[in-house]
Amino acid sequence: MELTLLGTGTPEGLPRPGCPCAACALSVGARARAATSLLVDGALLLDLTPGAVLAGARAGHSLAGVRQVLLTHPHDGPPVELPPGLPAAGRVPDGRELAVISGHRVRAVPMDAPGTGYEVTGPDGSRLLYLPPGGAPAGTNGAVGQRPYDMVLADVLGRPEALARLRASGAAGPTTDVIAVHLDHDVPPGRELERRCAAAGARAVPDGTTVTVGEYHAVPDLPRRTLVLGGARSGKSVEAERRLACFPEVEYVATGGSRDGDAEWAARVGLHRERRPASWRTLETCELAPLLVEGGPPLLIDCLALWLTDAMDRAGAWDDAVWAARGQKELRERIAELVAAVRATRRTVVAVSNEVGSGIVPATASGRRFRDELGRLNSLVAGECEHVLLVVAGQAVALKE
Repeated sequence: MELTLLGTGTPEGLPRPGCPCAACALSVGARARAATSLLVDGALLLDLTPGAVLAGARAGHSLAGVRQVLLTHPHDGPPVELPPGLPAAGRVPDGRELAVISGHRVRAVPMDAPGTGYEVTGPDGSRLLYLPPGGAPAGTNGAVGQRPYDMVLADVLGRPEALARLRASGAAGPTTDVIAVHLDHDVPPGRELERRCAAAGARAVPDGTTVTVGEYHAVPDLPRRTLVLGGARSGKSVEAERRLACFPEVEYVATGGSRDGDAEWAARVGLHRERRPASWRTLETCELAPLLVEGGPPLLIDCLALWLTDAMDRAGAWDDAVWAARGQKELRERIAELVAAVRATRRTVVAVSNEVGSGIVPATASGRRFRDELGRLNSLVAGECEHVLLVVAGQAVALKE
Protein backbone atom coordinates (compact mmCIF):
# COMPACT_ATOMS: atom_id res chain seq x y z
CA MET A 1 0.00 0.00 0.00
CA GLU A 2 1.05 3.55 -0.69
CA LEU A 3 -0.06 6.12 1.86
CA THR A 4 0.00 9.91 1.45
CA LEU A 5 -0.41 12.02 4.57
CA LEU A 6 -2.39 15.02 3.32
CA GLY A 7 -2.24 16.46 6.84
CA THR A 8 -0.65 15.41 10.13
CA GLY A 9 -1.95 17.96 12.62
CA THR A 10 -4.66 18.25 15.21
CA PRO A 11 -8.25 18.68 13.91
CA GLU A 12 -7.81 22.45 14.46
CA GLY A 13 -4.63 22.44 12.40
CA LEU A 14 -1.24 23.83 13.41
CA PRO A 15 -0.86 26.68 14.09
CA ARG A 16 -4.23 26.83 15.76
CA PRO A 17 -6.30 29.78 14.51
CA GLY A 18 -5.73 32.81 16.73
CA CYS A 19 -3.43 30.99 19.17
CA PRO A 20 -0.53 33.18 20.38
CA CYS A 21 1.55 30.35 21.96
CA ALA A 22 5.23 29.85 21.13
CA ALA A 23 4.68 26.49 19.41
CA CYS A 24 2.05 27.98 17.10
CA ALA A 25 4.33 30.94 16.38
CA LEU A 26 7.00 28.50 15.20
CA SER A 27 4.59 26.33 13.17
CA VAL A 28 4.84 28.26 9.93
CA GLY A 29 5.99 27.37 6.44
CA ALA A 30 7.13 23.76 6.21
CA ARG A 31 6.30 23.31 9.91
CA ALA A 32 2.61 24.14 9.47
CA ARG A 33 0.29 21.13 9.60
CA ALA A 34 -3.25 20.67 8.31
CA ALA A 35 -5.70 18.39 10.10
CA THR A 36 -4.68 14.76 9.73
CA SER A 37 -6.03 13.07 6.60
CA LEU A 38 -4.74 9.95 4.85
CA LEU A 39 -5.01 8.93 1.21
CA VAL A 40 -4.49 5.19 0.72
CA ASP A 41 -3.53 4.05 -2.79
CA GLY A 42 -5.49 6.96 -4.21
CA ALA A 43 -8.69 5.00 -3.52
CA LEU A 44 -9.46 5.31 0.21
CA LEU A 45 -9.60 8.62 2.09
CA LEU A 46 -9.47 8.48 5.87
CA ASP A 47 -10.82 11.73 7.35
CA LEU A 48 -12.12 14.45 5.08
CA THR A 49 -10.64 17.82 5.99
CA PRO A 50 -10.87 21.33 4.55
CA GLY A 51 -8.45 21.73 1.69
CA ALA A 52 -8.02 17.99 1.11
CA VAL A 53 -8.20 18.37 -2.69
CA LEU A 54 -5.54 21.10 -2.70
CA ALA A 55 -3.38 19.13 -0.29
CA GLY A 56 -3.60 16.10 -2.56
CA ALA A 57 -2.67 18.18 -5.58
CA ARG A 58 0.36 19.62 -3.77
CA ALA A 59 1.45 16.06 -2.98
CA GLY A 60 1.02 15.05 -6.61
CA HIS A 61 -2.18 13.06 -6.12
CA SER A 62 -5.71 13.55 -7.41
CA LEU A 63 -8.74 12.57 -5.33
CA ALA A 64 -10.67 11.64 -8.48
CA GLY A 65 -10.03 7.94 -7.91
CA VAL A 66 -11.27 7.89 -4.29
CA ARG A 67 -13.91 5.17 -3.88
CA GLN A 68 -14.54 5.43 -0.11
CA VAL A 69 -14.34 8.26 2.44
CA LEU A 70 -14.33 7.30 6.11
CA LEU A 71 -14.33 9.52 9.18
CA THR A 72 -12.66 8.62 12.47
CA HIS A 73 -13.98 11.26 14.86
CA PRO A 74 -16.74 13.83 15.33
CA HIS A 75 -15.95 17.01 13.41
CA ASP A 76 -16.65 20.19 15.36
CA GLY A 77 -17.44 23.50 13.72
CA PRO A 78 -19.03 24.02 10.31
CA PRO A 79 -19.52 20.89 8.19
CA VAL A 80 -16.76 20.14 5.71
CA GLU A 81 -18.01 20.62 2.16
CA LEU A 82 -17.75 17.42 0.11
CA PRO A 83 -15.62 18.06 -2.99
CA PRO A 84 -17.40 17.24 -6.28
CA GLY A 85 -17.06 13.64 -7.36
CA LEU A 86 -16.21 12.19 -3.94
CA PRO A 87 -18.53 9.62 -2.35
CA ALA A 88 -20.38 10.60 0.80
CA ALA A 89 -18.29 10.38 3.98
CA GLY A 90 -19.33 7.92 6.68
CA ARG A 91 -18.18 5.81 9.61
CA VAL A 92 -18.09 2.04 9.92
CA PRO A 93 -19.72 0.60 13.07
CA ASP A 94 -17.27 -0.80 15.62
CA GLY A 95 -16.19 -4.34 14.82
CA ARG A 96 -17.68 -4.31 11.33
CA GLU A 97 -15.63 -4.87 8.18
CA LEU A 98 -16.01 -3.05 4.90
CA ALA A 99 -14.76 -4.26 1.50
CA VAL A 100 -13.75 -1.43 -0.84
CA ILE A 101 -14.03 -1.90 -4.60
CA SER A 102 -10.31 -1.10 -4.86
CA GLY A 103 -9.50 -4.37 -3.07
CA HIS A 104 -8.87 -2.89 0.38
CA ARG A 105 -10.54 -4.30 3.48
CA VAL A 106 -11.32 -1.94 6.35
CA ARG A 107 -12.25 -3.04 9.88
CA ALA A 108 -13.52 -0.56 12.47
CA VAL A 109 -11.63 -0.80 15.77
CA PRO A 110 -13.45 0.24 18.99
CA MET A 111 -11.83 3.12 20.90
CA ASP A 112 -11.85 4.13 24.57
CA ALA A 113 -12.89 7.66 23.55
CA PRO A 114 -15.31 9.09 20.97
CA GLY A 115 -14.14 8.06 17.55
CA THR A 116 -13.31 5.03 15.42
CA GLY A 117 -10.00 3.48 14.52
CA TYR A 118 -9.51 1.74 11.19
CA GLU A 119 -7.47 -1.33 10.35
CA VAL A 120 -6.76 -1.32 6.62
CA THR A 121 -5.52 -4.40 4.76
CA GLY A 122 -4.27 -3.73 1.25
CA PRO A 123 -4.55 -5.95 -1.80
CA ASP A 124 -0.90 -6.90 -1.21
CA GLY A 125 -1.65 -8.09 2.35
CA SER A 126 0.09 -5.22 4.13
CA ARG A 127 -1.73 -3.87 7.20
CA LEU A 128 -1.96 -0.47 8.80
CA LEU A 129 -3.83 0.87 11.83
CA TYR A 130 -5.04 4.45 12.00
CA LEU A 131 -6.32 5.81 15.33
CA PRO A 132 -8.37 8.99 15.84
CA PRO A 133 -7.12 12.00 17.83
CA GLY A 134 -7.14 11.31 21.57
CA GLY A 135 -8.08 7.66 21.04
CA ALA A 136 -6.61 4.35 22.17
CA PRO A 137 -7.86 0.82 21.41
CA ALA A 138 -10.55 -0.29 23.85
CA GLY A 139 -9.22 -3.88 23.93
CA THR A 140 -6.52 -6.11 22.49
CA ASN A 141 -7.68 -5.22 18.97
CA GLY A 142 -7.85 -8.89 18.04
CA ALA A 143 -4.07 -9.03 17.73
CA VAL A 144 -3.73 -12.51 19.24
CA GLY A 145 -2.53 -14.93 16.57
CA GLN A 146 -1.94 -12.19 13.99
CA ARG A 147 1.33 -10.69 12.93
CA PRO A 148 2.01 -7.09 14.02
CA TYR A 149 0.80 -4.20 11.91
CA ASP A 150 3.23 -2.97 9.29
CA MET A 151 2.35 0.62 10.17
CA VAL A 152 0.56 2.43 12.98
CA LEU A 153 -0.56 6.06 12.74
CA ALA A 154 -1.71 7.41 16.08
CA ASP A 155 -1.79 10.31 18.52
CA VAL A 156 1.52 9.08 19.96
CA LEU A 157 2.34 12.24 21.91
CA GLY A 158 -1.17 12.91 23.19
CA ARG A 159 -2.03 9.28 24.07
CA PRO A 160 1.26 7.38 24.52
CA GLU A 161 -0.56 4.58 26.36
CA ALA A 162 -2.30 3.73 23.07
CA LEU A 163 1.02 2.62 21.65
CA ALA A 164 1.85 0.85 24.92
CA ARG A 165 -1.37 -1.18 24.64
CA LEU A 166 -0.61 -2.13 21.06
CA ARG A 167 2.86 -3.27 22.04
CA ALA A 168 1.55 -5.22 25.02
CA SER A 169 -0.92 -7.11 22.81
CA GLY A 170 1.62 -7.77 20.06
CA ALA A 171 -0.25 -5.60 17.56
CA ALA A 172 2.82 -3.35 17.29
CA GLY A 173 6.18 -5.07 17.09
CA PRO A 174 9.85 -4.13 16.73
CA THR A 175 9.51 -3.61 12.96
CA THR A 176 6.22 -1.69 13.03
CA ASP A 177 6.64 1.75 11.48
CA VAL A 178 4.98 4.16 13.94
CA ILE A 179 4.08 7.61 12.62
CA ALA A 180 2.87 10.33 14.96
CA VAL A 181 -0.20 12.20 13.69
CA HIS A 182 -2.78 14.61 15.15
CA LEU A 183 0.20 16.74 16.23
CA ASP A 184 -0.77 19.66 18.45
CA HIS A 185 0.86 22.75 19.93
CA ASP A 186 1.77 21.07 23.22
CA VAL A 187 5.11 20.04 21.68
CA PRO A 188 7.28 22.67 19.92
CA PRO A 189 8.08 21.77 16.30
CA GLY A 190 11.56 20.89 15.10
CA ARG A 191 14.20 19.22 17.26
CA GLU A 192 11.98 18.84 20.34
CA LEU A 193 9.25 17.11 18.31
CA GLU A 194 11.82 14.73 16.82
CA ARG A 195 13.24 13.99 20.29
CA ARG A 196 9.83 13.24 21.81
CA CYS A 197 8.90 10.97 18.90
CA ALA A 198 12.23 9.14 19.06
CA ALA A 199 11.69 8.45 22.78
CA ALA A 200 8.43 6.72 21.81
CA GLY A 201 10.01 4.75 18.96
CA ALA A 202 8.03 6.81 16.44
CA ARG A 203 8.65 9.41 13.77
CA ALA A 204 6.90 12.52 12.49
CA VAL A 205 6.77 13.44 8.81
CA PRO A 206 5.78 16.68 7.01
CA ASP A 207 2.38 17.12 5.39
CA GLY A 208 2.31 15.72 1.87
CA THR A 209 4.73 12.86 2.61
CA THR A 210 4.09 9.60 0.75
CA VAL A 211 5.20 6.38 2.45
CA THR A 212 5.02 2.72 1.49
CA VAL A 213 3.37 0.50 4.09
CA GLY A 214 5.65 -2.40 4.95
CA GLU A 215 8.79 -0.65 3.74
CA TYR A 216 11.58 -0.89 6.29
CA HIS A 217 12.43 2.19 8.32
CA ALA A 218 14.99 2.17 11.07
CA VAL A 219 13.16 2.42 14.39
CA PRO A 220 14.65 5.11 16.66
CA ASP A 221 16.65 3.42 19.39
CA LEU A 222 15.84 4.27 22.98
CA PRO A 223 19.15 4.22 24.86
CA ARG A 224 19.25 1.33 27.32
CA ARG A 225 20.59 3.50 30.17
CA THR A 226 19.57 7.14 30.57
CA LEU A 227 20.38 9.58 33.37
CA VAL A 228 18.11 12.61 33.70
CA LEU A 229 19.57 15.45 35.79
CA GLY A 230 17.94 18.68 36.91
CA GLY A 231 17.25 21.03 39.77
CA ALA A 232 14.15 21.26 41.93
CA ARG A 233 10.91 21.52 39.91
CA SER A 234 12.91 21.53 36.69
CA GLY A 235 10.67 18.92 35.05
CA LYS A 236 13.23 16.11 35.27
CA SER A 237 10.75 13.53 36.61
CA VAL A 238 8.21 14.38 33.90
CA GLU A 239 10.94 14.00 31.28
CA ALA A 240 11.97 10.62 32.69
CA GLU A 241 8.37 9.36 32.78
CA ARG A 242 7.79 10.58 29.24
CA ARG A 243 10.68 8.46 27.98
CA LEU A 244 8.96 5.26 29.10
CA ALA A 245 5.31 6.24 28.53
CA CYS A 246 4.98 4.05 25.42
CA PHE A 247 6.30 0.90 27.11
CA PRO A 248 3.59 -1.65 27.99
CA GLU A 249 5.11 -2.42 31.40
CA VAL A 250 7.40 -0.38 33.65
CA GLU A 251 8.68 -0.78 37.22
CA TYR A 252 8.79 2.60 38.94
CA VAL A 253 11.33 2.56 41.79
CA ALA A 254 10.58 5.24 44.38
CA THR A 255 13.54 5.75 46.70
CA GLY A 256 11.99 8.41 48.91
CA GLY A 257 9.95 6.23 51.27
CA SER A 258 6.62 7.19 52.82
CA ARG A 259 7.77 9.55 55.63
CA ASP A 260 4.89 8.89 58.02
CA GLY A 261 3.28 12.04 59.35
CA ASP A 262 4.68 14.35 56.65
CA ALA A 263 1.57 15.62 54.82
CA GLU A 264 3.52 17.76 52.36
CA TRP A 265 5.67 14.78 51.32
CA ALA A 266 2.58 12.60 50.97
CA ALA A 267 1.08 15.22 48.63
CA ARG A 268 4.23 15.19 46.49
CA VAL A 269 4.17 11.40 46.27
CA GLY A 270 0.48 11.49 45.37
CA LEU A 271 1.09 13.85 42.44
CA HIS A 272 3.78 11.55 41.08
CA ARG A 273 1.49 8.53 41.35
CA GLU A 274 -1.37 10.28 39.55
CA ARG A 275 0.91 11.04 36.59
CA ARG A 276 2.01 7.44 36.12
CA PRO A 277 0.08 5.00 33.89
CA ALA A 278 -2.03 2.46 35.78
CA SER A 279 -0.07 -0.39 34.19
CA TRP A 280 3.15 0.67 35.91
CA ARG A 281 4.21 -1.19 39.05
CA THR A 282 5.59 0.92 41.92
CA LEU A 283 8.37 -0.36 44.18
CA GLU A 284 9.39 1.65 47.25
CA THR A 285 12.95 0.59 47.96
CA CYS A 286 16.57 1.74 48.02
CA GLU A 287 17.88 -1.73 47.16
CA LEU A 288 18.66 -0.85 43.56
CA ALA A 289 21.52 -3.22 42.77
CA PRO A 290 19.41 -6.42 42.94
CA LEU A 291 16.76 -4.86 40.68
CA LEU A 292 19.37 -3.88 38.13
CA VAL A 293 20.94 -7.34 38.14
CA GLU A 294 17.70 -9.28 37.66
CA GLY A 295 15.78 -9.30 34.40
CA GLY A 296 12.44 -7.63 33.85
CA PRO A 297 10.67 -4.66 32.29
CA PRO A 298 12.18 -1.16 32.09
CA LEU A 299 13.11 0.51 35.39
CA LEU A 300 12.46 4.14 36.22
CA ILE A 301 14.48 5.15 39.31
CA ASP A 302 13.39 8.36 41.00
CA CYS A 303 15.71 9.44 42.40
CA LEU A 304 19.43 8.88 43.06
CA ALA A 305 19.65 11.88 45.40
CA LEU A 306 17.17 10.26 47.80
CA TRP A 307 18.99 6.94 47.39
CA LEU A 308 22.20 8.69 48.44
CA THR A 309 20.45 10.20 51.46
CA ASP A 310 19.44 6.71 52.57
CA ALA A 311 22.96 5.37 51.89
CA MET A 312 24.51 8.14 53.99
CA ASP A 313 22.02 7.44 56.78
CA ARG A 314 23.05 3.79 56.81
CA ALA A 315 26.76 4.64 56.84
CA GLY A 316 26.40 7.29 59.54
CA ALA A 317 28.03 9.67 57.10
CA TRP A 318 26.46 12.82 58.52
CA ASP A 319 28.64 12.63 61.64
CA ASP A 320 32.20 13.87 61.14
CA ALA A 321 33.76 11.31 63.45
CA VAL A 322 31.85 8.36 61.95
CA TRP A 323 32.62 9.63 58.45
CA ALA A 324 36.33 9.67 59.18
CA ALA A 325 36.35 6.30 60.97
CA ARG A 326 34.24 4.16 58.64
CA GLY A 327 31.41 6.13 57.01
CA GLN A 328 33.34 7.23 53.94
CA LYS A 329 34.55 3.71 53.22
CA GLU A 330 31.09 2.17 53.65
CA LEU A 331 29.44 4.79 51.46
CA ARG A 332 31.99 4.45 48.67
CA GLU A 333 31.54 0.66 48.71
CA ARG A 334 27.76 1.01 48.41
CA ILE A 335 28.13 3.51 45.55
CA ALA A 336 30.60 1.21 43.79
CA GLU A 337 28.08 -1.64 44.06
CA LEU A 338 25.37 0.51 42.48
CA VAL A 339 27.61 1.76 39.66
CA ALA A 340 28.73 -1.80 38.88
CA ALA A 341 25.09 -2.89 38.70
CA VAL A 342 24.29 -0.03 36.29
CA ARG A 343 27.23 -1.10 34.14
CA ALA A 344 26.17 -4.76 34.07
CA THR A 345 22.40 -4.37 33.76
CA ARG A 346 20.59 -5.62 30.67
CA ARG A 347 17.37 -3.81 31.54
CA THR A 348 16.25 -0.52 30.07
CA VAL A 349 16.88 2.02 32.85
CA VAL A 350 15.96 5.67 33.22
CA ALA A 351 17.37 7.20 36.42
CA VAL A 352 16.62 10.64 37.82
CA SER A 353 18.98 12.68 39.98
CA ASN A 354 19.32 16.20 41.32
CA GLU A 355 21.97 18.57 40.09
CA VAL A 356 22.96 20.51 43.22
CA GLY A 357 26.55 21.60 42.61
CA SER A 358 25.83 24.92 40.89
CA GLY A 359 24.16 26.84 43.69
CA ILE A 360 24.94 28.17 47.15
CA VAL A 361 27.68 26.41 49.14
CA PRO A 362 25.98 24.59 52.04
CA ALA A 363 26.64 26.12 55.46
CA THR A 364 27.38 22.83 57.22
CA ALA A 365 30.04 20.18 56.75
CA SER A 366 27.39 17.47 56.34
CA GLY A 367 25.60 19.54 53.69
CA ARG A 368 28.81 20.05 51.74
CA ARG A 369 29.54 16.34 52.10
CA PHE A 370 26.17 15.44 50.58
CA ARG A 371 26.68 17.89 47.72
CA ASP A 372 30.13 16.50 46.96
CA GLU A 373 29.05 12.86 47.16
CA LEU A 374 26.01 13.46 44.94
CA GLY A 375 28.25 15.13 42.36
CA ARG A 376 30.54 12.10 42.42
CA LEU A 377 27.62 9.69 42.20
CA ASN A 378 26.09 11.54 39.24
CA SER A 379 29.44 11.52 37.44
CA LEU A 380 29.96 7.80 37.99
CA VAL A 381 26.44 6.84 36.89
CA ALA A 382 26.60 9.18 33.88
CA GLY A 383 29.78 7.42 32.83
CA GLU A 384 27.87 4.13 32.59
CA CYS A 385 24.89 5.58 30.66
CA GLU A 386 24.55 5.88 26.91
CA HIS A 387 22.36 8.96 27.26
CA VAL A 388 22.50 11.85 29.75
CA LEU A 389 20.03 14.75 29.83
CA LEU A 390 20.03 17.98 31.81
CA VAL A 391 16.57 19.49 32.34
CA VAL A 392 16.46 23.25 32.93
CA ALA A 393 13.15 25.11 33.24
CA GLY A 394 11.37 22.18 31.62
CA GLN A 395 13.75 22.11 28.63
CA ALA A 396 15.85 18.97 28.11
CA VAL A 397 19.41 19.43 26.90
CA ALA A 398 21.35 16.37 25.76
CA LEU A 399 24.74 16.20 27.47
CA LYS A 400 25.58 12.76 26.09
CA GLU A 401 23.92 10.88 23.23
